[in-house]
Amino acid sequence: MRIAVGSGNPVKRDATVRVFPDATVVSAPVPSGVSEQPIGHSETRAGARNRAEAALDADAGGTDTDAAASDLGVGIEGGVAGAGPGGDGAIDHGTAPDALQLVMWAAVTDGDRWGVGSGPSLPLPASIGERVRDGEELGPVMDDVLGESDVAKKQGAAGAFTAGQLKRTDALAAAVAAAASPFLSDLY
Repeated sequence: MRIAVGSGNPVKRDATVRVFPDATVVSAPVPSGVSEQPIGHSETRAGARNRAEAALDADAGGTDTDAAASDLGVGIEGGVAGAGPGGDGAIDHGTAPDALQLVMWAAVTDGDRWGVGSGPSLPLPASIGERVRDGEELGPVMDDVLGESDVAKKQGAAGAFTAGQLKRTDALAAAVAAAASPFLSDLY
C-alpha cells in the first residue's frame, strides 16, 4: 500500500507511518486551503480534508521510480479552538486566553471513502493563548517561547505543554488512527 501525506513536515509523515507501518508513506507537500493558523474545529478539519484530497491527487502518478499512485491520501492539520461549550470552538475574544486549546484533526481518503478524526486537545498556557488571540501563529510563538527553531518539526507544542509526556508525533498519530478507522477495520 502506498500513502501520500499532504505535508513536507517529517513529524506528520512519521505519525502516518506509525498507523500504517507496512505501507510506503511519501510526503506530498500541498496547501491546506485554510489560514496559516486555523481557528476553530471546522477550519482545522477542512484543512485536514483539503490536504488529504490534494495529497492523493498530487501523488496520482506516483513520485518514486515505480510510478505507482497512492492508495490513500492523509491530511493532518493543527489549529486553535476555544474551549467553551457549544459551537465550533472558534475563538471568542470575550473569553480568557487560557480557555484556548491546541486541536488536531486528520482526514484519510481513497478518493471515494473518507475517514476524519481528531487527536487530543491541549489547553494553551494563558501567555501563549494571549499571543495567538492577538493574531500570532502558534508555531512561531512556541519557537520564541522555547528559544528554539522549528518546534513544530520536533516535539511540538504538545511535547512542550506535557513536559514530553505526549510528543507531537504521538498526538498526530492518534488523530491519524481515528481518521483511518474505516480503512483499518472491517466493521465499516
